[in-house]
Amino acid sequence: MDTDLSAPAGERGRHPLPAVGDFARAAGAAGIGPGVFVVAYGSMGGAERLWWLLRHFGHDDCAVLDLDAWHGPLSTGPEETEPAQFTPRLRNDDTIEAAGLDRSRGELVVVDARIPSRWRGEPNPIDRVPGRIPGALNSPWNEPLRRLPGGEVVVYCGSGVTASAVLHRLHLAGRDARLYPGSWSEWEQLGLPVERSDL
Repeated sequence: MDTDLSAPAGERGRHPLPAVGDFARAAGAAGIGPGVFVVAYGSMGGAERLWWLLRHFGHDDCAVLDLDAWHGPLSTGPEETEPAQFTPRLRNDDTIEAAGLDRSRGELVVVDARIPSRWRGEPNPIDRVPGRIPGALNSPWNEPLRRLPGGEVVVYCGSGVTASAVLHRLHLAGRDARLYPGSWSEWEQLGLPVERSDL
């Protein structure tokens, strides 16, 4: 997560999107290239983050496996991988930056994928500034997708990783949505509006 699926942490958040060339090298080293169908699995939103990044960089031949439902064989130990040539085709319609989100949030269905206590703005060891983007609805990444109103959807979380789980569920439901990659770990640094529930 911290090396292949993200750029270094900093002013753009804890898990900024990786640079195009960096992701292409990592994907190619993992054997991902033309004609390769990728099945991602993992925990804490990592599988969905890989799925989202592959699609973001133009490789739509991918899916997420529900490992809890897997009844097939499992193996251990290292796997030999034949490197491939990954050619990125960057999408420009699946993300939104902080300034654009701040300007348009009244016109968007903004979804916060963090757990409810963080969405409410309760003090916690992760968020330097507790709270949420004003008007954001809560659909926690580790729970079934909540019913959302109609409109253009933008999803964020703490650092842009677990939001991918909600984006994947929306995709399976036939609904397009955009990711705010910097998520709360960027927003809280920018002095932008913060909303909290009455605690």
